[in-house]
Amino acid sequence: MSGNASFKYADTAIVSIAHVDAPEVVTSAQFDERLAETYARVGAQSGLLESLAGIKERRWWPEGYTFTKAAAAAGQKALAASGVRPDEIGLLIDTSVCRDRLEPSSAVTVHHLLDLPSWCINFDLGNACLGFMNAIQLAASMIDSGQINYALVVDGEGSRYTQEATLSRLAGPDATMADLFAEFATLTLGSGGAAAVIGRHSDNPGSHRVIGGISRGDTSHHNLCIGTLEKMITDTRGLLDAGLDVSKLAWGDADEWGWLDADRYIIHQVSQVHTAMLCERLGIDTARVPLTFPLRGNVGPASIPITLSLEVDSLQPGDRVILMGMGSGINAAATEVVW
Repeated sequence: MSGNASFKYADTAIVSIAHVDAPEVVTSAQFDERLAETYARVGAQSGLLESLAGIKERRWWPEGYTFTKAAAAAGQKALAASGVRPDEIGLLIDTSVCRDRLEPSSAVTVHHLLDLPSWCINFDLGNACLGFMNAIQLAASMIDSGQINYALVVDGEGSRYTQEATLSRLAGPDATMADLFAEFATLTLGSGGAAAVIGRHSDNPGSHRVIGGISRGDTSHHNLCIGTLEKMITDTRGLLDAGLDVSKLAWGDADEWGWLDADRYIIHQVSQVHTAMLCERLGIDTARVPLTFPLRGNVGPASIPITLSLEVDSLQPGDRVILMGMGSGINAAATEVVW
């Protein structure tokens, strides 16, 4: 039974969606150069990031550029595109995985940078790479209930520090093949920011209605990916297999929702292996799945809104768009938006 893991909304829409790219392009070939001695010593093959994961490059923020600045920059773009005034925002949610600190929340800094009003509820919502979708769900519930009129969901991610630390570790004389496999996923990460203004469909002509969605979890897999800013250890194959299983579990209601023939599938961007296997498992036409990981890598919870933002100009009114994500732990979710 679906229980409360299936949800529908009455009058909620994405009013605007925006993203910001980090300015420094870092290629996988550069990573290979830094790890060349380790590859030769342990007998590893160079070029796996591009040939296997399909990631040619990713982006870095300049040193000292904070995750909250990235989130705020994306939020500013989304606000400008929406035409909604800052003093109309009743809820701000920062869904960033990357954090400069434990306390206070990242949201308070974004709230300050955007000069949002004192009555704007603000907090962080973290759920690995699924946070942005969870925040849309929460914002939609509050809008439909009448508690707020508009919400701003933001995310700012940065992989520079973690990847620099990982490359230094893996380039050391004691690094083993097992270390390379355990930290391979870290090198697929990217940097960027994304934001969305959520409001009532009836109040915002041209907005994109959020119909509803489904969510499922299997938390027996909570140890497959453990990450901090210093280090991320991942059972890459185990995470892939378990993630596909949970996604299939969530997708079990897809026929009831009529999602098997949607116009676009905005999938969380991990790698070409993950995307191909997910589409095969769920019966999704790969031609309807836009890819951003080749040039941006896995930008965590910002991946879905970044990919959607890049697709805006190609979407037509009435197109059915399915946002699909999973987060280590493992949780999976899908949400339908009618453009």
